[in-house]
Amino acid sequence: MTIDLIHFTFWQSLAGGMLIGLAASMLILLNGRIAGISGIVGNLFNVRQGAWRWAFVIGLLLSPYLYRLIEAFPAAQFELRWPVYPIAGLLVGLGSRLGSGCTSGHGVCGLSRLSKRSLVATLVFMGTGFATVYVVRHMIGR
Repeated sequence: MTIDLIHFTFWQSLAGGMLIGLAASMLILLNGRIAGISGIVGNLFNVRQGAWRWAFVIGLLLSPYLYRLIEAFPAAQFELRWPVYPIAGLLVGLGSRLGSGCTSGHGVCGLSRLSKRSLVATLVFMGTGFATVYVVRHMIGR
């Protein structure tokens, strides 16, 4: 495996990770809530849950436009045909439901709280991701 050092974005990746950690920390410290995106979006229309969910989602949707004020968007390359993306989205949603949370809930917030369940969930979804990339790139030939 080689790293494409020309396109390697160390500082942007570090800043993004720090911002995710800061947002997750602020949400739990100020609101007592876990920053699991699937749970936040899944209960978005629940009136009893409060407006904080809408503020969080609007912040997620606006953040790329704020980034664009600082730097241009990187060029995106879509290598698969369009029907694959909705199917992939549905599979991610199904996995989030089956795993009782998503990568942000388990991988960021759960691991930081030393949750054993989140450790197992993170190992499962990371292992599945590794296996999927291997199969698609090396066995199917994509």
